[in-house]
Amino acid sequence: MNGNIRIGNLFGIPFFINPSWFFVLALVTWSYGSGLTQFPELTGITPWLLGLVTALLLFSSVLAHELGHSFVAISQGIPVKSITLFIFGGLATLEKESETPLQALLVAIAGPLVSLLLFGLFTLVATTAPLTTPIQAIISLVAYINLILAAFNMIPGLPLDGGNVLKAIVWKVTGNPNKGVIIAGRVGQVIGWIAIALGILSVIGVSQVGSIWTLLIGTFLLQNAGFAAQSATVQDKLSQYTAEDAVIADSPIVSNHLSIREFVNNYVIGKERWKKFIVVDENQQLLGSITTEDFKQIHTSDWNDVYLTELVKPVPEADIIAADTSLLEAAKLFETTQTRELIVVSGAGKVLGLLEKASIIKLMTEQENIKNKSAIESAQEEEKAIIN
Repeated sequence: MNGNIRIGNLFGIPFFINPSWFFVLALVTWSYGSGLTQFPELTGITPWLLGLVTALLLFSSVLAHELGHSFVAISQGIPVKSITLFIFGGLATLEKESETPLQALLVAIAGPLVSLLLFGLFTLVATTAPLTTPIQAIISLVAYINLILAAFNMIPGLPLDGGNVLKAIVWKVTGNPNKGVIIAGRVGQVIGWIAIALGILSVIGVSQVGSIWTLLIGTFLLQNAGFAAQSATVQDKLSQYTAEDAVIADSPIVSNHLSIREFVNNYVIGKERWKKFIVVDENQQLLGSITTEDFKQIHTSDWNDVYLTELVKPVPEADIIAADTSLLEAAKLFETTQTRELIVVSGAGKVLGLLEKASIIKLMTEQENIKNKSAIESAQEEEKAIIN
């Protein structure tokens, strides 16, 4: 999984660590260990050991944050693929999206709520428990970091939790989850650019706000927010069309009343595109399929007397799709199954043709070209109007 190291399972959820995490672990250990050397009672390697403990507590807090998202998702019947710790924190990868805006909102806010709970818990321990000064400093620091973690994640831009909150709100208002992702993704890109600018200004000494980490985090936000917005834009376009819209025009549909000789002469000889054909009756109802290998077992002398209806094979239900199914759902089927083609059937059971990944891409490309052509023509008309 992208070079990630699997550590084990947490509550049945696969747990991974990205190699970049070890760099941050060492950096945080060194940073906090150096700070603890100010306490005279800490001698030898003790400050560094406590620095390591602090780093582990911080990452444990990040892990708890991600578990918060995961447990709420699981309560909604959404499987969690994995939880991964990496250089910028943690990531819970869900099998699918929530079904309603409210459910999406609950998953989004679960992580920050866990961080706020940890902030309160560590603050309570730091202020009431009889701790030594160094330990109290560590607990107070972990409490503060959890507060920062909750606040930072509520910034309203993807891929942060606040971006998912914004996505849920836009989804509720518009009724379109993809619109929510697009808007939250764009906001995330703006925030990413701002962070990059602050980071650069800080590095060259122009600004006191930001650091090299601000630059790196900004880059991370920009890339992920852009990817989310782009993906949602594609999904939004796919959701506007149905399987019927992308049916292959010359789909290999043949009548069961054809003899093998007629079939070979009309559809096979000199035509090498199709190796598999959809067999229908006189009412265009699906009977099954046949391949060019199926009739080879029949002696050529019998080809005039054997009809396709005798060779037809049933089509698996999973390879049949309703004509009014959105292309987004069809695309998901291609991604989640081994299916290479789907047979599109109307509500009345009439076979309309085949649907492939390539035919979906072709339709989207054609629509984009039409859109671009229309935009150019509109611009030309505006230019003519200005000149006149």
